[in-house]
Amino acid sequence: MAEVVVFHHVQGLTPGVVALADELRAAGHRVHTPDLFEGRTFASIDEGTAHVQQIGTREVVERGTRAVEGLPAELVYAGFSLGVLPAQDLAQNRPGARAAVLCHACVPASVFGSWPAGVPVQVHGMDADPYFVGEGDVDAARALVAGADDGELFLYPGDRHCFADSSLPSHDPAAAALLIGRVLDLLARC
Repeated sequence: MAEVVVFHHVQGLTPGVVALADELRAAGHRVHTPDLFEGRTFASIDEGTAHVQQIGTREVVERGTRAVEGLPAELVYAGFSLGVLPAQDLAQNRPGARAAVLCHACVPASVFGSWPAGVPVQVHGMDADPYFVGEGDVDAARALVAGADDGELFLYPGDRHCFADSSLPSHDPAAAALLIGRVLDLLARC
């Protein structure tokens, strides 16, 4: 059993993020889903982005850090889109990280320092997602995976962002099921 922290995307802690966490729980893992937006959810990426611009990206990352205070050091950090920022920061900088799962986004490891030795990482995104591919995250993911001792990049056919969230119109059930299966395989190794 792994202990996992799942950080939500820019639309907030949606029912789809909670459902995904519940799938991990059903497989026997202990899963935390901190709400970085204090109960707020947004109907669109643009609305969520406007909220992040108001509170600041650094504040989102700091809320993620505060959310794990009091939790064991041996955590798997998972992030979805915006949630990749606190997940990646914590995986790189909080001692004891067991693994990281970065979905729909990735930033260069240098943003948070360097990737720690021995920490596995999976990056998941669609091969024509205008955010993941169009904004360069896929290039950061390739570099991160190449520099990690145990790194995997999974590209799914399609152009949907946040395809793993069953509560959003961008949901792709087949790709989401494959993503969850791959995450469960990683968690079995942690």
